Amino acid sequence: MSARRPVVLAVCAAGLVALGGYAWYANRGTSTAPAVNGSDASAAAQLVPVEVEAVPVETRSMPDDVTAVGTLVSNESVILRPEVAGRIARIHFREGAPVARGTVLVELDAAVQLAELQQAKANLALAEANFRRSEDLFARNFVSQSAREEAASRLEVARANSALAAAHFERTRIRAPFDGVLGIRNVSVGDYIKEGEVLVNIEDIGTLKVDFRLPELYLQRIRPGQTLEVTSDALPSARFEATVDAIDPLVDAQGRSVVMRAKLPNPKSVLRPGMFARVRLLLQERLDVAVVPEEALVPAPGNVQFVYRIEGGKAQRVDVKTGARRDTVVEVTDGVAPGDMVVTAGHLKLRHGAPVRVVPPVAAAANAG
Repeated sequence: MSARRPVVLAVCAAGLVALGGYAWYANRGTSTAPAVNGSDASAAAQLVPVEVEAVPVETRSMPDDVTAVGTLVSNESVILRPEVAGRIARIHFREGAPVARGTVLVELDAAVQLAELQQAKANLALAEANFRRSEDLFARNFVSQSAREEAASRLEVARANSALAAAHFERTRIRAPFDGVLGIRNVSVGDYIKEGEVLVNIEDIGTLKVDFRLPELYLQRIRPGQTLEVTSDALPSARFEATVDAIDPLVDAQGRSVVMRAKLPNPKSVLRPGMFARVRLLLQERLDVAVVPEEALVPAPGNVQFVYRIEGGKAQRVDVKTGARRDTVVEVTDGVAPGDMVVTAGHLKLRHGAPVRVVPPVAAAANAG
């Protein structure tokens, strides 16, 4: 039994050596094969171009403007008030209706004033007759010069009294001072009103004024005659054109702003005084400005923006400087030139120098299909 022990130990040792050699060979084969396959896959991925959407850098006119908020004001606005007290005899207008200048709107009871006017006219007629008679008698030397001058003086007094009576009578007639639209009246026939009591308002809305403010830093760039675009939240789809009419010479010391007023034609009366308005004032129209779509810009840390420009079938990262924004395009002042192709979709898969293949936009492809 003891003679066989060395033989058994030798056989076991030989088996362990054989098993270790097999395990080492198996592990070496499996670790080497994936490394080769991964290298091939990486090289293949570098040769596959990334599909992107791209457009050329365009040029267009770009207005240099500034926006503000303002208020619409009537071209002319008056609250009619009587100059004398009295009882309302007649009302000659309908609320909210247009009215012409000089139209009598309200009549006060003018019995006393009418009687005074008639008396003054009668006295004037008598004074005129006496003056003609004295003129005739003076020509025939029947009266003296002083008598003639006294008759002329009485005639002038009669004329003045007649004009005064006519003025008193006219104050009982409230007329429209200009063409406009009447508001809501606050009185009725038979009301006794005092001097200065509110009767009705009248507004000229055929043309409106737009009052707004701009910071003082624009003072050297604004002038009468400039064009501005007006919009209102009440009519979101409408655009109205106005013209700067006046600039206040006084700068507001509190807000460091200057008050401006523009004229806005309103022939259809779709806008009303008191409405809120958004104003865009055109300061300058710049031509041939390079622009790119907003989606072409990619933000980066440090307040930097860049685009991917396609050169030789590869994407090149280019830092750009931007200017004004209008609608869906952005002005580019540095970095790219008109005609350069810039990527508008597919940025997430791109790296600097990566090969690209330009494909039609999804929306355009769907419409074509």
